[in-house]
Amino acid sequence: MQAKVFERFNFVVFLSAFALISIGLVAIYSATFGNDLVSGNFTKQLISASIGIVLVLAIMFTPPKYLSMSSYVIYGLVMILLIAVIILGKKIKGQTSWFSVAGFGVQPSEFAKVATVMALAFFLSNKNKEADVTKLRDFMYAVAICLVPVALIMLQPDMGTTLVFLFLLLPVLYWAGMPNYIMFFIVAPAITAVCAFLGTWYFVAAVVFIIAMMMVFKKNILVSAIVVCIAIASGFSVNMIYNKLQPYQQKRIQSMFDPESDPLGAGYNVIQSKIAIGSGGLSGKGFLQGTQTQLKYIPEQWTDFIFCMVGEEFGFVGSIAVVLLFLILIWQTIHIAFICKNQFLSICCIGFATIFSFHILINLGMIMGIMPVIGIPLPFMSYGVSFLLSNLIMLGIILNAYRNRKEYV
Repeated sequence: MQAKVFERFNFVVFLSAFALISIGLVAIYSATFGNDLVSGNFTKQLISASIGIVLVLAIMFTPPKYLSMSSYVIYGLVMILLIAVIILGKKIKGQTSWFSVAGFGVQPSEFAKVATVMALAFFLSNKNKEADVTKLRDFMYAVAICLVPVALIMLQPDMGTTLVFLFLLLPVLYWAGMPNYIMFFIVAPAITAVCAFLGTWYFVAAVVFIIAMMMVFKKNILVSAIVVCIAIASGFSVNMIYNKLQPYQQKRIQSMFDPESDPLGAGYNVIQSKIAIGSGGLSGKGFLQGTQTQLKYIPEQWTDFIFCMVGEEFGFVGSIAVVLLFLILIWQTIHIAFICKNQFLSICCIGFATIFSFHILINLGMIMGIMPVIGIPLPFMSYGVSFLLSNLIMLGIILNAYRNRKEYV
């Protein structure tokens, strides 16, 4: 009986997520301690986690065919919510992204991540439709599934969440069978754009690299020329796009390279987060003993900068433990995608692993000052009712994939 339980339930995934939630609760308690304005955040997060764990188990035991068949319905309902929140939502810090429900903030864009991955997975795995991502029609249909929520979220506006959707599309398409050369054609303009922003010689090196790759793929001269021209045009357009950004967005990008350029503005959080993590040393200052966190030097440290509290109060040891838990969770999710025979669930796992990875890389990059501060929270740890519940819904589907990994339907 015990062996059968282990056969159907992935304790490594569940316990890794549970440990991250627990660490997050401790961090939120410390980050909000003594702050009357947000003293209820710990309780709200605890309630959300309790509800979410029940939701995880319910989803895990749901037959996969019901999950796949409901994908478009869920996607449609969430798109309606994204439209409704623009009209009826509560405006906070310039963003109309939340509904207020019984004292809890509900953010539809977080659930849109789950719904979009499920809709993509259903389209790409639908045996009756026989989608082929190498065909332009099917490729554009998959892109459209992703771009609809992107357009609605940009109206809120929420740049950080928008980037999550754009980032998840390519790994999902690759997993669904997109060839390597097409993947490279798509990312080539992004490579030159980033390198052009870094400097002229980086841009030149990127163009040389792309030309070399065209030779490796051995595509006809016309196709190669078009790809190279688009990549070059993308590089030249960087300055034009940068100049069209809002001043606060430009400052955030500038502060990524030089936080001291605006120490009391865009670079403030980065400077304070570095001080907090650096002061933690090997084992940290101890629970509720952090100076940066307890003296509230880091604004809203219970959300995007929650990792600062871990670094300061639990030191290098605590920080490494959190990173290892994330690596285990992502590695296990990708492994489940490999072994799962149900294509819908397999694609879902890749989509969720991509979302987790993007959030972790950008969030930790923000804290270390190597990424712009764009409002990306840390999975399972940062405060946010909708964010935590959406993470737990993903976890439930991942556990469902493991439980039904030997079944095709």
